Amino acid sequence: MSISTEISLRRRGLPLGVLLGLGLAIFIIAAALLSNYLAPFDPTRMAAGPRLAAPSSAHWFGTDEFGRDLFSRVLVGGRLSLGIGIFAVVSGLVIGGLMGLIAAFSGRAVEAVLLRLIDVLYSFPDTLIALALVAFLGPGIENATLAIAISLVPFYARVTYGLAAAERAKPYIEAARLAGIRTGRLVRVHVMPNIGQSLIVMGTLGFSSAILSAAGLSFLGLGVQPPSPEWGAILASGRNYINKAPWILIFPGVAICVTVLSFNLIGDSLRDLVDPRRKGRP
Repeated sequence: MSISTEISLRRRGLPLGVLLGLGLAIFIIAAALLSNYLAPFDPTRMAAGPRLAAPSSAHWFGTDEFGRDLFSRVLVGGRLSLGIGIFAVVSGLVIGGLMGLIAAFSGRAVEAVLLRLIDVLYSFPDTLIALALVAFLGPGIENATLAIAISLVPFYARVTYGLAAAERAKPYIEAARLAGIRTGRLVRVHVMPNIGQSLIVMGTLGFSSAILSAAGLSFLGLGVQPPSPEWGAILASGRNYINKAPWILIFPGVAICVTVLSFNLIGDSLRDLVDPRRKGRP
């Protein structure tokens, strides 16, 4: 695709990836927010139907081993999964972003200490950090959310530092310093508007990782605890019935895949729009 063609498409509207991702994301978020009104049954009510009943007009997604309506559980579980992802990404982005900015605009000693700390944390996979923290804090939705947020901090700190350091080397920063602008105002007024778009894109992409981490912790019994519905917890409860009642795994699994896909589409398309080096690529 040529640059002129891409510019023409942009004038007509948003890229197809953004539109598709936004459509899916809006549908998922709306369903999660309205889950209490859309769910036909109490998601924790046992014997809402026959045990391990196949999908039918009465129970669209079937029932689980306790006769609970799976459609209701997937709907309400989406609210828990999205809530964990949003809180974890926002918290990780704020804390990591502050660390990256402090490292970029403090003295060399502070920068060296923070970078070494970030490098040590970044050397471990985020899933391993989350598992270790949950093992230390104990299982539960609050501890799992906190663990996922902390596991994202090194990534966002490193990204923010790289963006801020690149801005720090530009002539306008030196000119602003010579004009007597303090560091706090310099970062707030000049640096953040220039790197904010990239951080939003990285936050959108990180949301998918947070959803997967939340589902993984719940699947291992370290996240949301029964009987609360959450996509990973539903998958864990249905793994013993994969041959007899595969729908217990299929529907929450599809919900996770569609959610991750939607936010990845948004993040990838926004990255292409923000990053000038990717302009003109097919």
